[in-house]
Amino acid sequence: MKKTALSVNLNKVALVRNTRQLGIPSVTRAATLCLQAGANGITVHPRPDERHIRASDVPELATLMQDWPEREFNIEGNPLHNLMDLVGALVSAKLPVHQVTFVPDSEGQFTSDHGWNFPADADRLRPLIEQAHAWGVRVSLFMDADASAMAGAKGVGADRIELYTEPYAAAWGGAEQAAQLRRFASAAQAALDAGLGVNAGHDLNRDNLTAFIAQVPGVSEVSIGHALIADALELGYSATIADYLRCIRDAA
Repeated sequence: MKKTALSVNLNKVALVRNTRQLGIPSVTRAATLCLQAGANGITVHPRPDERHIRASDVPELATLMQDWPEREFNIEGNPLHNLMDLVGALVSAKLPVHQVTFVPDSEGQFTSDHGWNFPADADRLRPLIEQAHAWGVRVSLFMDADASAMAGAKGVGADRIELYTEPYAAAWGGAEQAAQLRRFASAAQAALDAGLGVNAGHDLNRDNLTAFIAQVPGVSEVSIGHALIADALELGYSATIADYLRCIRDAA
């Protein structure tokens, strides 16, 4: 069984930095510490209002990732907003970007809370996915755990989907936990059957991660930010990354 990769979302590090004008905590320093501790990749979600990750962070992180050629840089965002310009600039500068995750959030949205709809979003997404592929970048679509939607995601040319896992996290420890796991397992299997890779993210943490990976088939990558950075405030980056990697190993 292929090991699930851990990509660390650094948005919350940038959010703290942006409360002052001192440049600390450093986003690139946080990325370095996470990679040194064994994280398989770095994720950022630069929104147009730059409330956390700024446009200037993106090439700085891509430059850093040149020193870690076996790790991946994933950039999330709405391709109808600022995402494609940021990715195009990296490609033009010959800086690494391995994956883009298209997320259908609005400019002022507090956090991502829903996936793409098919066939409604198909015509908008298809040329954007083609452009990313022309740049040599893998495309993942942020999706709700709806098995019936996976053929639509494949039909527009996506390489992977990222399952929006907040409903599972919200059900953790309650009466709906098992039902949510079954729903996510069904959606992941439908994605695999359609020829898509499966990523996952949103509110995954050290409590719920192992069960998710153990019971949801074929998860190639989890992208974790809020809980991981909160843990790092108490444990430090090295111990936190080590424990999330343990959660992934335990799922096997």
